Amino acid sequence: MRRRTSAPVLALALALLFLVLGGTSPAQAVGYRYWSFWELTGGKWAYATQGPSTARPSDGDVVGFRFAVSEDSKDAVRPRGDKDFASVCATTAAQSGKKRVALVVDFGVPADAPSGETPPAPRTACARVAPDATTAEALASVAKPLRYGSDALLCAISGYPRTGCGEQVSANGGAGSASAEDRSEPSDDGPSVGLLAGAGAVAVLAGAAVWQARRRRG
Repeated sequence: MRRRTSAPVLALALALLFLVLGGTSPAQAVGYRYWSFWELTGGKWAYATQGPSTARPSDGDVVGFRFAVSEDSKDAVRPRGDKDFASVCATTAAQSGKKRVALVVDFGVPADAPSGETPPAPRTACARVAPDATTAEALASVAKPLRYGSDALLCAISGYPRTGCGEQVSANGGAGSASAEDRSEPSDDGPSVGLLAGAGAVAVLAGAAVWQARRRRG
């Protein structure tokens, strides 16, 4: 009987390892399908701190929009496409009393599209607008029709999507299906926290089982 005293503890350790490493189904993440607004700063996309209706870009700025399913701003997916002002506005001559703003509009990937819709290819455009024009006005000059919700949330650019506006959806198979370089945060190639925690818990419980068995033998 003494040799069997550690069996319950070892069984508990194995059960814990099974739960930590995937024995239970992961909860479905919930996100929102919407257009996110970005500004190019230092050659990198930064999530805008203002809405497009209040932000006023300067001459030579680059702004972007990306349609995707995201849980929050930290998880939002960056726009793809050309980020260079010189190339986007190469064929749009400067004009006195006007400013030029480069826009990158990324309609997203099929996995993030509403049912029955196909996202257009990403595009760039150079808006030549009044010096005090907002980002929304610059966007409207090159990407009509725009559609807004009752709370002034930007719902559609160039008519995409046809319906919906910031609706809550399952993020599984949505934004998570985009490639790693499209994500806001770089992927982590190291061992997962769950794996390390599971291994540590098993080691502790297994050690306790051995200690208990030796104490009983003594």
